[in-house]
Amino acid sequence: MTHFDVIVIGCGPAGQKAAIKCAKVGRKVAIVDERQVVGGQCLHVGTIPSKTFRAAIIYLSGYYERRIYGEDYRVKRDLEAEDLIFRCNSIIRREINIIHEHLERNRIAVLNGTGHFVDDHTLRVVHTIGTDDYTADHFIVCTGATSNILTDLPFNTVNILNTDDILKLSFLPKSLMVIGGGVIGLEYASMFSLLGVEVQVVSRYPTLLPWVDVELVDALQAHMAQQGVRFLLEDRVAEISAPDNRRVTGTLTSGTQFEVEMLLYAAPRKGNTADLDVAAAGLAVDHNGYLKVNENYQTEVPHIYAAGDVIGWPSLASTSIDQGRKAANHLLGVADVPYEPLFPYGIYTFPDMSTIGATEEQLRKEDRPYEVGIGHYRDSARGQIIGDEHGLVKLLFDPEERTLLGCHIIGSEATELIHIAQAVMINGGKIDYFIDTVFNYPTLAEVYKIAALNGFNKTKAALPGPHL
Repeated sequence: MTHFDVIVIGCGPAGQKAAIKCAKVGRKVAIVDERQVVGGQCLHVGTIPSKTFRAAIIYLSGYYERRIYGEDYRVKRDLEAEDLIFRCNSIIRREINIIHEHLERNRIAVLNGTGHFVDDHTLRVVHTIGTDDYTADHFIVCTGATSNILTDLPFNTVNILNTDDILKLSFLPKSLMVIGGGVIGLEYASMFSLLGVEVQVVSRYPTLLPWVDVELVDALQAHMAQQGVRFLLEDRVAEISAPDNRRVTGTLTSGTQFEVEMLLYAAPRKGNTADLDVAAAGLAVDHNGYLKVNENYQTEVPHIYAAGDVIGWPSLASTSIDQGRKAANHLLGVADVPYEPLFPYGIYTFPDMSTIGATEEQLRKEDRPYEVGIGHYRDSARGQIIGDEHGLVKLLFDPEERTLLGCHIIGSEATELIHIAQAVMINGGKIDYFIDTVFNYPTLAEVYKIAALNGFNKTKAALPGPHL
């Protein structure tokens, strides 16, 4: 029986970073991946495929160039599913090679197979050719999350799929129904609408993304509606049948009948712990399969840590990376910076959105004074150049101190631009930074200056004299 100092279960963003951190200080480390190739859920069915899928659609559909060259412009006409899957698989192969290189360079043993606890110091790994037991002083569980199938839909991976099946897509439908109005559902709905697919989004809730700034959600919903997306809120599927592989028919609880070529179930996620037998290690999971951890990412069994999507919200690749490193640092007794709760959230719809800090709704509930500054992409040269007239940057700040309280962006490169606001907020900065700082021209970053000036002038509106 082979013994390791640390066994990391799961090879996604959290697992990779945790394993490498431990190995770099001389620990004997193994990482378990249920697939025969590394990468975890993030690389094979989650973040990387979906974002690559999106990039391929935006490029091949020629969306940004249509304003200049006409609505009929396409980089490639008669797009097929293979065009999109080819790009996804190409990126996945490259990422697999990169991850392998990093693990080999740090002499981390890769154990391919499905692992489950025998006891709190023993993990049994079922390989394709047998079973082996491994012991360790410490474990870090980074098994991620998977689709939580809360329905009896007749999934067939042809025209009734969940979002984990996207790389099995065999054809591009003319009509699509997306069940679920959360982040994943809206991301795929907006992607397919760019291809001219007739898309309907069904959500059991009365509003979309209630934790996101309302102005951004309204703008997104309006833009998607212009693209032809139909929203059916406070509704759900009551009956469904798939008479053949090109037709799905059914009825919603509202009585609305539908017939589409494909149905995509964008389920909420659940912790990927079903096969881990956590009880054998003295652990328990909640009703969603998530492990509970403390501020150091320790479970109730102190030598077993957990990080990434398996511990639940916020379930982002970005936060998973940070959590994996922090868990490893505590395990190693390495001093670490405190957890930074001020992180950005990126939503890769079209247009993309990103948000950090307080929303107007939160500030109103707290009865905290605030002012708003808005900058539109259309007022910048760069916005005109790239053909994005709908994007905007929204800044929320204290009207007296001018301290930045929140930033919300919708439009091209929103998930990149948000990091400017993040840096300002983490350092306690004010909107004065945007007013006084020189930005490259022409760039979308200039929209921060437009938004800051817009907000600053509102605070000075009652004063005599010129405004900035």
